[in-house]
Amino acid sequence: MTTLPDVRGTRPGVDRLPVATAAENAPSVTSMSTPTDALDYPAGTDAASEAIAPAHRMTARTSTTLAPATGVIEAPRTWLDPLRSRARKVWEWAAGLDTRWRYPLLVFLLTRALYMVIAVIDHFVRTGANGLPFTFGHELSNWDGGWYLRTAIHGYAHQLDLSSWNTLGFMPLYPLMMWTLSHALAISDVLSGMIIATLGGAVATVLIARLVARWWGEQAVRPSLLLFCLFPGTIVFSMVYTEGLLLALVAGCLLALEDRRWVLAGVLAGFATAVEPVAVAIIPACAAATLVEIRRRGWGDRQARRSLWAPLLAPLGAVGFAIFLWAWTGTPLASYETQRYDWHETTTPLALPRAIVTLCKQALGLESPPHPNVDLNLVVAMIGTAFLVWGLRYLWRSRKLVSIPALVWTAGVALMTLTSNSTPPNARMLLCAFPVIVVIGAHLRGRAYARLLGASTVLLVAMGMVTFVSTGLRP
Repeated sequence: MTTLPDVRGTRPGVDRLPVATAAENAPSVTSMSTPTDALDYPAGTDAASEAIAPAHRMTARTSTTLAPATGVIEAPRTWLDPLRSRARKVWEWAAGLDTRWRYPLLVFLLTRALYMVIAVIDHFVRTGANGLPFTFGHELSNWDGGWYLRTAIHGYAHQLDLSSWNTLGFMPLYPLMMWTLSHALAISDVLSGMIIATLGGAVATVLIARLVARWWGEQAVRPSLLLFCLFPGTIVFSMVYTEGLLLALVAGCLLALEDRRWVLAGVLAGFATAVEPVAVAIIPACAAATLVEIRRRGWGDRQARRSLWAPLLAPLGAVGFAIFLWAWTGTPLASYETQRYDWHETTTPLALPRAIVTLCKQALGLESPPHPNVDLNLVVAMIGTAFLVWGLRYLWRSRKLVSIPALVWTAGVALMTLTSNSTPPNARMLLCAFPVIVVIGAHLRGRAYARLLGASTVLLVAMGMVTFVSTGLRP
C-alpha cells in the first residue's frame, strides 16, 4: 500500500511537500548571506536565536499586523470602529422593519438628532446668570420638566399650600414611571424621563402614521409625518415632558376605537387621564364612539353595549388620582386648586382677547412684559391660534374621512387651549391636537408645502435654542 504524505498543518492551494522534502529545501541559518559569527551579539546569547530575533522586534514595532495564515494586512482599530459597527447594526435592523414603521421612525430619529445638536450648541454658546454654561440636565428638564423631576424624587406634599408652587399641580403617571425606571435601571431621573418621553414620542409617531393612512391613504403618510416631526412643539419629545407618553396613549386609544376594541380603548384612555389635564378630552371622544356604535347597531345588540366600556374606563386615571389626593391632602381637588391659585390657571372665553390686548400694550410700550421687549409666549400664541384655525378648517373639510372620536378629541383640546389663561395655543398644545397638523401635511402640495415645511424647521431651531436654556419661551 502506498503511504500518503502527511499534509496536516499545510495551507490549501500551496505545494504540499512531504515534511522531509520541505526540510531539505529550507535554507539553514548558517547558509544565509550574512554569517552569524559576523554579527555582534551580547555575551551568553545563542547566535541562531538572535539571528531571527530582529524580525520579531521589527514586527512588534509596526503599526499594522499580519493576520495569521492569510497574510492580509489589517488596518489599525480606531475609536470610530465601534460606532461604525453599531451604526451598521442599526441600519440592518431598520432595513428589516416593516415599511409602515421604517419611515416614521427614521424621520423621528433624525429630528431627535437635530434637537440634540441644538442642545449641544446651547451648551457651548449660552451661559446662565452665573456665567457658567447650562448643563444638559438643565436643558432637558427646563420649565415643567423640573417639576416632574421634583415629583418623581420627592413625591407630593401632604398639605395643600396655595401660597407657593408645589408638585400637587402635576398628574402622577409620568413621575411614577420615571421613579420606577430610574430605580430599576439605576440611572438618573433625568435620563429615565428622557427615555420615557422619547420612546413615547416614537410610538406616537408610528401610531399617528397609521391613523393618517386610514384617513387619507398611504400617500399622505410621508408629507404628514415629516411636518409633524419638524413641528416646533415636538421639542417635548426631547425633554422631560409628558406629551410623548400622552400622545402614544391617545393615538392608541383612537386606533382601538376605530377597530371597536372597546376595553383596550378604555384602558389606554384611563392611563392617559392620569398623565396631564388636557387628556380629559379623550373621555368625550370615547363617549362619542359609543353613541355612534349604539345608534348604528341599536341598544339591543350586545356588541353595541360592549362599547360602553370605553367611556366608563376612560376617566379612571383622573378619578384614581382624585381619590389619592383626598386621602393624602384631605381634598380631591388639591391638584385643581394648586393649578388655579399657584399657577393662576383659569378658564375663560375672554382668554384669547385678553392675550391680544396685552400683546398690543406691550408692543406700544404701555405695559411692561415679564421679559425684554414683548412676551414671546404671547407672540407664539397668536401664531398658534392662526395655525389652529387653519388646521380646523382643513379638518372640517375632511370630516367624512376622519373618525368622529378624533374630531371630538381635537375639538376638546382646541377648546381648552383657546379658553386657557396660562396655556394658549402654543406649539405644545397644537401638538396635542395633532390632527390639525397632519391634515395640513396631507393636503398641501408643491411650493406651499415646501414653504410651510421650511418655516416650521426654522421655527423649530429658533424656538429650540430659546426654550432649552431660558425662561422666556415655554415649550
